[in-house]
Amino acid sequence: MAWHPAVPGLTEVFHASFTDHVYPPHTHDAWTLLLVDDGAVHYELDRHAHGASPAAVTLLPPGVPHDGRSRFPGGFRKRVLYLEPGTLGTGRVGPAVDRPAIADRLLRDRISGLHAALRPHTEDLEAQSRLALVLERLAQHLDRTVDRPAVVRDDVLADRVRELLDARVVDGLRLDDTAALFGVHPTHVVRAFTRRHGLPPHRYLTGRRIDLARRLLLDGMPAAEVAVAAGFVDQPHLTRHFRRMLGTTPVAYARSAG
Repeated sequence: MAWHPAVPGLTEVFHASFTDHVYPPHTHDAWTLLLVDDGAVHYELDRHAHGASPAAVTLLPPGVPHDGRSRFPGGFRKRVLYLEPGTLGTGRVGPAVDRPAIADRLLRDRISGLHAALRPHTEDLEAQSRLALVLERLAQHLDRTVDRPAVVRDDVLADRVRELLDARVVDGLRLDDTAALFGVHPTHVVRAFTRRHGLPPHRYLTGRRIDLARRLLLDGMPAAEVAVAAGFVDQPHLTRHFRRMLGTTPVAYARSAG
């Protein structure tokens, strides 16, 4: 499965399983961020042998030749994100060639969460927020400056972002635009908001959209129309979040109205 996500910084998402396929030497014009979920991969990067397994995150820089094949007869299963070249910068290509494998459980979990948030043709505040945290952690590894996640206290900014979200429940916000508005890094927005309000901006926005959807459903609006009117992509998108938050579907919720 492959698609172009409508998220700034990402050029492609690719999920696949292979048994006997062998990648010939090739290059990409993007950073390749690889998670191996099952099996293991043997590859050469710039004529040096490496391996990719579920124990580590693999980051391959743009423009550097590499190949790939399964280490075991059963093949492998992988998830890949292709990142625009500018997301990490040309100055970090060398460190990535030297150390393409990153053993970091937190980073792997963040990347998995980003994959789960990505949907075809959808620009989503959750995906933008998760990508910002992933890029920050990758840059720290390449620069050898990895540290514990920072706690950001900026209550004024957090409250202003909340006001913006309340005013744009249906349309939502772009994280990079919001960060630029306040002259801060995108991760600063996410961390300041989370510390102040107890949940990240995308979850706050989803909650407000669910509140709006509930009101519209009780007013008699069909679920398919409610989804778009409340800021969701479509009815399945609404149903997924509605069920996770309320334990029922929008249609069942509407039918239960007295």
